[in-house]
Parts: sequence; structure tokens; C-alpha cells
Amino acid sequence: MKLEPEKCCCFTGHRVLSRQERVALGPLLEEEILRLLDRGVETFLAGGALGFDTLAAQSVMKLRGARPALRLVLALPCLDQDRLWKPGEIALYRVMMKQADEVIYTGDLYSPEAMRVRNRYMVDKSSTCLCYLRDTKRGGTAYTVGYARREGKEVLNLADRLDVAALWGQESLFAEPEADPDFPGD
Repeated sequence: MKLEPEKCCCFTGHRVLSRQERVALGPLLEEEILRLLDRGVETFLAGGALGFDTLAAQSVMKLRGARPALRLVLALPCLDQDRLWKPGEIALYRVMMKQADEVIYTGDLYSPEAMRVRNRYMVDKSSTCLCYLRDTKRGGTAYTVGYARREGKEVLNLADRLDVAALWGQESLFAEPEADPDFPGD
């Protein structure tokens, strides 16, 4: 499948999400995906990571039933991204891989550089970056959003539409939330 950047949007976001964040982000993701589809963006690239990437890919898969023009491309950093994941996380990952319209590997083996290569690939192939970025100073999401901005891509940050501190119960935004048994990634 040829990726036309003007018709593509990439996702980037945090791996660790509180249960409240996931509940709040689901409808916002669906709303933005449909709004972008109405603008001619049909292909959505997700990196296959736990957390926001998984939630975003699930949103595309859910909406595809009613909007068959939607396409999901998994841009994976390496063949063994799931090597340290729990069995439930691996099972969900394999379902996403089967339901994706295309799976692209940007590298062979896991490394921090493999993640950066994957993230740059997704930005380079997209006109829009739909993200969930709480902390603009550190981490892979901050790097990817910064790269997208430097490359002149449209950046839509769902954190701008949420009261993030309230969703975390006034906890530190960088503390690990309690494990959520209903969602892989915790």
C-alpha cells in the first residue's frame, strides 16, 4: 500500500495511562479520527506500543465497521517488540496485527534507536500527528511530537482537551498508576 502523507495521520502517546485517561480518551480519539476522515485522512499509523498506541489502533478498528474507508497501518519498530510483554498484552498485539491493513517493520531488533526510527518513519509518512502528550519535556512521545512540529506537521494533542491532573486524581503525573486488569499495558 502506498502511503500518501496528505491522507495519513500518525498516533503517538504515553504507554502508561490511568483508567480514567483511557475512558476519557476513547471518545476523543473516535471524534478526531472521524473529523480527520471527513477531511480526507483515511490511513492511520500506530506504533503498536502499549497504552495510547493500542487505544488509538482499537479506535480505528472499532470505527472501520461503519466507516470502511479507514485503514490501519501498524508501523512496528522491530520483530520482537513484544518480547517482554505479558501474555494478555501479546494476545491483543497479535489481534491488532491480524486486523491491520498493513504491518510495516522499520527494524529487526529492539533498541531505543529502533523506537526513534519507527517514530520518525510514522511522522515522515503523515501530514497530521494525533497525540496524547502530558509532559512536553521528556520521553519518546515528546521527542516524536517535537519532530512532527519541526517537520511542519499538524499536531493535535488530546491532552489539551482534558483535565489531566483530575484524571490522575491529583497524583503526580509521572507516578505509575495502579494496574488496571481490564487493559493491557499496566
